[in-house]
Amino acid sequence: MLHPVSLAKTNDRKLEIRWNDDLSQLIPYRILRDSCPCATCREKADGKSQQGAAAKSIGILPILSAAEARPLDIVSMQPVGNYAYHIKFSDGHSTGIFTFEFLRSLSDEKFPG
Repeated sequence: MLHPVSLAKTNDRKLEIRWNDDLSQLIPYRILRDSCPCATCREKADGKSQQGAAAKSIGILPILSAAEARPLDIVSMQPVGNYAYHIKFSDGHSTGIFTFEFLRSLSDEKFPG
């Protein structure tokens, strides 16, 4: 079964995952956050295109909280069983469960370990 053997945060805001098959990957924090698989984020993503287009057409700008305006960071990652991680982000979001399979699919860069 595919599983991470190490996790590290890089200086350029990427999560480095080394897998048990000797592959390493780098995933930018923004890709992780924007790809959150939780129900709330999936709902927002489904409605975002329609609402976003309507808001842009009348010139409405989104209002960001102070946490959302700061550079995104990973505050913590906790294992969920032997199949996923629960990731808490600096913008306060913490409801996503990122399965190993899902993390592997998000790779920005893959390279031999």
